[in-house]
Amino acid sequence: MDGDPVRTRRFDRARWSAATGLITAASALLVIGLLAGQTPAYAVEAPVGLGTVGSYSVLGGETVTNTGPSTLEGDLGVSPGTAITGFPPGLAGGATHKGDAVALQAQSDLVIAYDDAASRALTESVAGDLVGKTLPGGVYNSTGPIGLSGTLTLDGHGDPNSVFIFQIASTLITASASKVSLINGAQACNVYWQVGSSATLGTTSSFVGTILALTSISVTTGTVVEGRALARNGQVSLDTNVFTVPRCDLESTTTPTTTTTTDESTTTTTTPTTTTGESTTTTDESTTTGESTTTTDESTTTATPTSTTDESTTDESATTTDESTTTTESATSDTTTTTVPTWTSDSNQTVGPGPGGYPSDTSNLASTGVSSQLGFVLGLGVLLLVGGVLLFVIGRSRRSRKP
Repeated sequence: MDGDPVRTRRFDRARWSAATGLITAASALLVIGLLAGQTPAYAVEAPVGLGTVGSYSVLGGETVTNTGPSTLEGDLGVSPGTAITGFPPGLAGGATHKGDAVALQAQSDLVIAYDDAASRALTESVAGDLVGKTLPGGVYNSTGPIGLSGTLTLDGHGDPNSVFIFQIASTLITASASKVSLINGAQACNVYWQVGSSATLGTTSSFVGTILALTSISVTTGTVVEGRALARNGQVSLDTNVFTVPRCDLESTTTPTTTTTTDESTTTTTTPTTTTGESTTTTDESTTTGESTTTTDESTTTATPTSTTDESTTDESATTTDESTTTTESATSDTTTTTVPTWTSDSNQTVGPGPGGYPSDTSNLASTGVSSQLGFVLGLGVLLLVGGVLLFVIGRSRRSRKP
């Protein structure tokens, strides 16, 4: 091959092409691996702090009116107004507060919650009818009215702490038989509707979340709400409705492993003493029992005190014979039980003053990661890169040796 310049040039071109291809492929794999390995950062929005208003199903500013046998699982109140009508036939499972100090504090906390929800940085802008949409956790802002003529789906993507906040500049109006659906861990306690004027929920609709309205809220015939209707300045009107408290499963609790050990030990020692002539017998009997039971949460130890009986009669001593017998019995029983982690329900979802409290977790979280499957891609890229560089070096070396 060295004697044929044409073949040599062809071989060199082929080698240079191979080296260039390997280096290019290796670089591409490395870049793709690094870019694909980075999962998008995501933020988990903190719940809106409700304070004492979190214990209310319905709170009005001016009045609360009801028609028919509405049922409220939580508290009922009004402030600064004092008028509540229609209870009975309506029933409030919690306390009722008409313009008292408790209702005044709830209204104060409502203002704080309203401002909190309104100030959150938006994730996405929305407008018009939300029907047919599937939304992940985030903050959704509308500069105009929002409607719902069918089903809106809120997707928690497996995270029970996903928070959904809707910032609506004017009205919220849902149609008859409309529905807010929760999937993949999304929870009603983490859904908030901050409404810049008034909200109307259509007949026989199914609504989820806490409405924080600046003016008034109208809940029409047969509507079921898993959440709250909280109006700052106007009235709340009800008509044969059912309100349930939006509970949250926030923490994963693992039942601790329980180990029980029982030790029983009995030791008996008998020492007879015999004297030639007149006999003297001494008997020592000692019994000790220790029982110990240990669990992860509680520890109980019972120790039976040592009982010793000494009986001795001595007249004269001569020859003494000692015999010792020791008997030890030990039994140990170990039992281990492990329970798979389960979700523990926390109906309040919060800590702090009042039943509603303030959010137990107000931090924003973010995370990034690299897929473990990228190891092969990155390794192959490095291997190709090394091969290409070697070919490049060998080619340069051979060319430098030519006359």
